[in-house]
Amino acid sequence: MKILCLSNGHGEDAIAVRILQALQQQPQAPEIAALPLVGKGQAYINHNIAIVGPVKPMPSGGFVYMDGRQLARDVKGGLLQLTLAQIKIVKTWAKEGGVILAVGDIVPLLFAWLSGAPYAFVGTAKSEYYLRDEVGPLPRNSWFEKMEAWSGSVYLPWERWLMSRPKCRAVFPRDNLTNAGLKRWSIPAFDLGNPMMDSLEPSAAAIATKSQENPPLTIALLPGSRPPEAYANWHQIIQAIARMLETFPNRPLLFLGAIAPGLDLDKLREPLEAQAWRLSTTNHIFSSDPTALCFTQRKATLVLTQQVFNDCLHLADLAIAMAGTATEQFVGLGKPAITLPGQGPQFTPAFAEAQTRLLGCSITLVQQPAQVPKAIEALLSNPDRLQIIADNGQHRMGAPGAAQRIATQLAQQFGKLHG
Repeated sequence: MKILCLSNGHGEDAIAVRILQALQQQPQAPEIAALPLVGKGQAYINHNIAIVGPVKPMPSGGFVYMDGRQLARDVKGGLLQLTLAQIKIVKTWAKEGGVILAVGDIVPLLFAWLSGAPYAFVGTAKSEYYLRDEVGPLPRNSWFEKMEAWSGSVYLPWERWLMSRPKCRAVFPRDNLTNAGLKRWSIPAFDLGNPMMDSLEPSAAAIATKSQENPPLTIALLPGSRPPEAYANWHQIIQAIARMLETFPNRPLLFLGAIAPGLDLDKLREPLEAQAWRLSTTNHIFSSDPTALCFTQRKATLVLTQQVFNDCLHLADLAIAMAGTATEQFVGLGKPAITLPGQGPQFTPAFAEAQTRLLGCSITLVQQPAQVPKAIEALLSNPDRLQIIADNGQHRMGAPGAAQRIATQLAQQFGKLHG
C-alpha cells in the first residue's frame, strides 16, 4: 500500500508526521510520502519522510483566507502554477494505485477528491465548539456571525459532500462533539481523539522540578511561531509581564518563553533588556538546553528556550498566549491561558475571539496587556474554576494516543482495498 499525505500548514504537517510515524509501526507498514501544500514541509524533512512534487513558501504563510491582499500576493508569487503542479502529482499518485491521507481543512480534502484515489481526512481546523457546546448554540452578536451556523454544522455542505463520497473511507474529526455532528450526514466519521495532544510528554528533569516544594508561580509565554507576527506579539507579552512585576512584587515568578525554532532569539532578547531584564550567566532551569537564555529582574526569572517546548507546557501553571496550536495544546493539558489579540495575520481579534469559542472557559481573552495581572489574580483566587478549566481542556482536546488509534483505523480501512 502507498499513502500520500497532503497537509497545508506547519501545525498540520506536525500532526501528519505523528500519524505517518504510527503507520510505519503497523505490521504491514505502507510506503509513505508527503506533499505539503503550504510551505516547505520542514516537519517531514526533519523526520526523513519523502516529499514528492514541488513545494514553495508563499508570502501569506498559508493565511490566504484571512486577507484578500494576501491572496493577491500569493498569486503573484506563483500560487496558481504551484497548485496545478501539485494537482498533477496527486492524480499521478492515484493512477499508480496509491491512496491519500488529507490533513487540515478543505484544501487538502479537495485535492484528495480531485486525485480520484481512495482517501481519508483528518479535520484539524474545524470544530462544532466554534458554534455550540454540549448545552446548545453559542450566543453570536451580528447577523454575519449568526450566518456561520446556517447549514447546521461548522462543516459547510460542500465540505460534507467531499467527506461523504464513496472514495472517502474515513474522517477523523478533532473532538467528540464534531464527530457526533458529522454522523448525522452518513459520513464515515471516527471519534479517535486529537493528535495535537500526542508527543507532549515532559522530560524526567521537568517532572522532578514540578515536584519541588514551594515552586514559583510559573507562566508559559507563547508568542506564536511565524515571523514577523511573533515579534510583534512578543512586545505585547513583555508589556503584560511588566505589569505582573508591579502586581506581584513580593512573589517569586518564573516565565518560560517557549520559542519556535524558526525565530531569532536576539529579536526577543533586545526588548527584554530594554525593560531592565538582566542576562544571567547561569541557566538553572533547563540544564538540557545549553542554548537557553536566562534573565532576572527583582524576584522574577525569565527563560527563552527553543528546545524544551514540552517542559515549558508541563511546568507552567498558566500561559500568556498569542498562538494557535501551542495554546490548544496547553489548554489540553488542563491549564488556563490568558490571550491577547494581535495585529495578525494569524492572531487577529477575530481569531482570538474564535479561539475562546473553541476552547471555552479555559481561555480568558483580555484586550490590553495591562489587564493580564487582574485576569491571573481572578484565576488564582478561584480553585473551583481552575478545576472546571482542567476538566474542560482535557475534554475538548482529548487524551493522548490519537495518532496511533488513527493509524490503526487507516490500516484497516485502506487495507480492505488490498485484501
